[in-house]
Amino acid sequence: MAKIAFSTQDWLFVIFLFCAALVFSNVIHSLVFQILKRNQGQTSNRRRRFLEIQRFLTRPARVVFAVICLRIVLPFVPRIPDLWRDRTGQIIEITLVVALCWLAVAGVYLFEAITLRRFDVTVKDNLRARRVHTQMHFIRRMLIGGVVVLGAVGMLWSFHDMTLWKWGTGLLASAGLASLVLAAAAKSTASNVLAGLQIAMSEPIRIDDVVVVEGEWGRIEEITSTYVVVKIWDERRLVVPLSYFIEHPFQNWTRKRADILGTAFLYVDYMVPVDPMREELARIVRETQLWDGRVCVLQVTNLTERTMEIRCLVSSSGSAENFDLRCLVREKMIEFLRREYPAALPTLRIEMPEFRDQGAGIRDQESVRNLLS
Repeated sequence: MAKIAFSTQDWLFVIFLFCAALVFSNVIHSLVFQILKRNQGQTSNRRRRFLEIQRFLTRPARVVFAVICLRIVLPFVPRIPDLWRDRTGQIIEITLVVALCWLAVAGVYLFEAITLRRFDVTVKDNLRARRVHTQMHFIRRMLIGGVVVLGAVGMLWSFHDMTLWKWGTGLLASAGLASLVLAAAAKSTASNVLAGLQIAMSEPIRIDDVVVVEGEWGRIEEITSTYVVVKIWDERRLVVPLSYFIEHPFQNWTRKRADILGTAFLYVDYMVPVDPMREELARIVRETQLWDGRVCVLQVTNLTERTMEIRCLVSSSGSAENFDLRCLVREKMIEFLRREYPAALPTLRIEMPEFRDQGAGIRDQESVRNLLS
């Protein structure tokens, strides 16, 4: 193995070269971001865009500039044997490939952040926003997977060995065959990945959709490449494979629109008048912001031998608001019936005919009890 005979001046020159490379890379990095900041202008939207660029790209860009500068100054280092120079250059090239992959992944996240910033899912009419969020999450994962594969191929190509270079070429050529092998070996995982692609395109579910899955009511919180996280109303998380939403029926309450109808049932005696109840329901919904002003209907929907079934049909802009509105209607309507028609609540009546025993009426409590027994 060749020995490196470095003098003090050589060491100082090497240190100077590498320090100059790092300083120069930081200067270039600062100039590039200063130009970007100046081009973004002073408006609030452009300032936020620059802050996102700075947040995602600052560190990977700094590493890329530093590695490139180190690669430039490497040939000027004196008295390094060819083997050492080649190995050092190899390490720098691999580091450059990793840094470029990091920069590409950061660019994907930046593209997602800038795109999604225009689509707010917190507004009431957020159908398009939820569609874009769902598709962007899936596209982001696909792009990052592609960047990782290309990075692995680039690292193999960077080796100064024809065998490894051929391996890198073969990795790209055999991508289709590898996909078939992986699909056969991991059928469930592959089916979930394909289901994710189908969900992103056909959109049976989106981010923030209100769904009922396995009898649980909740919202779609996250859609990954293999599973979906449903946030249940009581803060639990239901993790469901992506293929479930392709192969099983489920309820989606916000598939086309977020607004929804809800019912509140009351069971009252035949003696209660319906029109005052209808007026009271209209008064209740007018006084609350939970009602969206579309539907307010009170109808007798069923009769039994003892009670009437009253259905209060009301509408809201969302499922959460509608649940609260239905509870409010029940509470206020029961309060109204107790106050105005206390006899309207369901009662069990027993009507006794008049019995006469030798001209005397049997009306006392003990006689009635004996009669019933």
